[in-house]
Amino acid sequence: MEHIKNVLFDLDGTLTDPAEGITNALMHAQRRLGMAVSPREALYVFIGPPLIETFMSEWGLTRAEADQALLYYREHFSVKGLFENVPYPGIGACLGSLKAAGLRLFVATSKPEPLSLRILEHFDLLPYFEAVAGSTMDEQRTKKGEVIAYALDTYHLDPSETVMVGDRKHDVLGAAENGLPCIGVLYGYGSRAELVEAGAAALAADLGELSALLKS
Repeated sequence: MEHIKNVLFDLDGTLTDPAEGITNALMHAQRRLGMAVSPREALYVFIGPPLIETFMSEWGLTRAEADQALLYYREHFSVKGLFENVPYPGIGACLGSLKAAGLRLFVATSKPEPLSLRILEHFDLLPYFEAVAGSTMDEQRTKKGEVIAYALDTYHLDPSETVMVGDRKHDVLGAAENGLPCIGVLYGYGSRAELVEAGAAALAADLGELSALLKS
């Protein structure tokens, strides 16, 4: 993409496949709440969006109940679930190639920053990035638009030289709020229809297509 110098990457569904850890933590929360445990595939809707909002919209919880669900979720996720996670094959080589091409790479995620850093460090992905922007452990700055605004401001990034890369509509819409284009990746958890409807500037079926788009 012409004039692009900075790339903001979503984490879940873009750099790594977190399905096992997130769904195991959600099942743990359901058990602790006394709910019936959902089939794993039914919980994939939670991958990407802010959790509190999704607890309320998907499980019909009040804000207070959603706050409690998050505590139960983290009982599993912060100890075990964050490492029940798999980097997408070839992601390290892709990031290395982009960095070698002169692009500045950052992470912009709704996941809490401390947990994101632990995941990226565990999978040896942290060295590819200049910085990681995420939410806080007390659920501040969870909306993707807020995270992107924080990254742009904190690291003095020019929106006209920056692109977002993500797999869900929240990435596309959050980028648009900040005047950025977003490349939607089709190997994550958002459908082509979801990304197109949200207004993705381009779509990448795989890391090869993503790399070509970012270097063009």
